[in-house]
Amino acid sequence: MGTLRAILKNPDDLYPLIKLKLAARHAEKQIPPEPHWGFCYLMLQKVSRSFALVIQQLPVELRDAVCIFYLVLRALDTVEDDTSIPTDVKVPILISFHQHVYDREWHFACGTKEYKVLMDQFHHVSTAFLELGKLYQQAIEDITMRMGAGMAKFICKEVETTDDYDEYCHYVAGLVGLGLSKLFHASGTEDLASDSLSNSMGLFLQKTNIIRDYLEDINEVPKCRMFWPHEIWSKYVNKLEDLKYEENSVKAVQCLNEMVTNALSHVEDCLTYMFNLRDPSIFRFCAIPQVMAIGTLAMCYDNIEVFRGVVKMRRGLTAKVIDRTKTMADVYGAFFDFSCMLKSKVNNNDPNATKTLKRLDAILKTCRDSGTLNKRKSYIIRSKPNYSPVLIVVIFIILAIILAQLSGNRS
Repeated sequence: MGTLRAILKNPDDLYPLIKLKLAARHAEKQIPPEPHWGFCYLMLQKVSRSFALVIQQLPVELRDAVCIFYLVLRALDTVEDDTSIPTDVKVPILISFHQHVYDREWHFACGTKEYKVLMDQFHHVSTAFLELGKLYQQAIEDITMRMGAGMAKFICKEVETTDDYDEYCHYVAGLVGLGLSKLFHASGTEDLASDSLSNSMGLFLQKTNIIRDYLEDINEVPKCRMFWPHEIWSKYVNKLEDLKYEENSVKAVQCLNEMVTNALSHVEDCLTYMFNLRDPSIFRFCAIPQVMAIGTLAMCYDNIEVFRGVVKMRRGLTAKVIDRTKTMADVYGAFFDFSCMLKSKVNNNDPNATKTLKRLDAILKTCRDSGTLNKRKSYIIRSKPNYSPVLIVVIFIILAIILAQLSGNRS
């Protein structure tokens, strides 16, 4: 019923939602027959359904390399995230993880649910890795080694300053941006992007996730791991967990707004990186998550619900982003719309309002200066729907029946 209510409220979500559902089913049918590759693509769908969809934009050879790159780093991240592993055991594994990708027999018991399966059967990932081209292997090994070393460093170090925050995000996400740039270059389709631009692509996504996931991370058992920098949150509360308590709501939102403002510092680099991409499939692969990130920040900004539950874009808006993000004009349009949404929420009494507005105005100017804003459909400004609710319900039911029949025919 929740989906139906959302469609009734936003009827233009319906077509993109149907396309997204069909794309998801198509992706499920694209599982390779070889056991190790089959495991990798099935696991990709389980650990990140959205990434499994976005990766379909890529040509097969590059898609395989990016799939393995993602799973190797997800496995590394599983080791880092498992707070039940003693530090003296965890740190050596993180530092040597890049060597294990060459070992078809290696596995390590940790994680939960699908992540435990990934770690228990990591030999499938190693087998697939060894079938990749040498340039892909070298790029994956290099980034895994650097990321593992960085993660090990922060096992024993708190995120105190904003410089620490940038350094941690570099190790866990900026290096992903560098690695993807290396893989794109190895495929022969893109020039090698600069490290600084590649790093910003990763930092923008990672900082968005850190902001959005505050409540989930602070409540993690047996021990929480948080990466909001002390330099920021200590201005507002004595302990980071105090942000979730109702009596601190005003301070919590002010702290949240400063975190969002910090993340916005990477947007112009991200726009430059995407502008320089030549291959349409690589462009869509990179652009969709970035648009999702600016949309998520617009939802999170000045929103106390970040400290109460889950804040995310509605499914229909996500489907629109995936459907509409095809060109740089679409990206400029999306960043313009979501930045306008965020700007409308800025309270002049907020301690960081001036800095927030300055960063938003710079983003809006970049988007306007592109000269492409009249070539896109807006995510924010909608004309009133011309459809009656009854007609929408009828269409929804008919499409559901068609989808059910399609599913039956394919099985």
